[in-house]
Amino acid sequence: MNAEVKEKFDAFIRNRGMRRTAQRDVIVEAAFASDDHFTAEELLAKSKKIDPTTSRATLYRTISLLVECGLLREIDLGRDERVYDPNFLESPDHSHLICVDCGKVIEFEDENTSVLIDCITRRLGFRPSSKSMRIEACCDKLRTEGVCENLIKMRLGKSG
Repeated sequence: MNAEVKEKFDAFIRNRGMRRTAQRDVIVEAAFASDDHFTAEELLAKSKKIDPTTSRATLYRTISLLVECGLLREIDLGRDERVYDPNFLESPDHSHLICVDCGKVIEFEDENTSVLIDCITRRLGFRPSSKSMRIEACCDKLRTEGVCENLIKMRLGKSG
């Protein structure tokens, strides 16, 4: 986990008169162990692997604090669930390409999209405070090969 994440979170909770706890440390460690997106339930499972006593209530409160202090971003990937993205600190303006068939998510940054978003928002009388784009598309794998391992994994995950 990035030391900057820990320092920023510690300062944030101190400023709010809260204290650092072992459970919060476990949740933060689990949240930032990788750049992968996760749901609250997935984060709870990761946290419980580190410390089986991690409570669901503490997890939800900690997620809210992490979002509020700007370390996590709640994003809509079109799956009717809240998904959290832990890598906005290092890459605040990245966007997401989501396959509507298999659910695969690819993060990308492109200077051209950043400039386009700036132009559009300014032309409409806004000044962007953050930039992110979500593009839904169909990946070529299913169309060209007739099978996609991501689609199989997604369907197995939903049924089992």
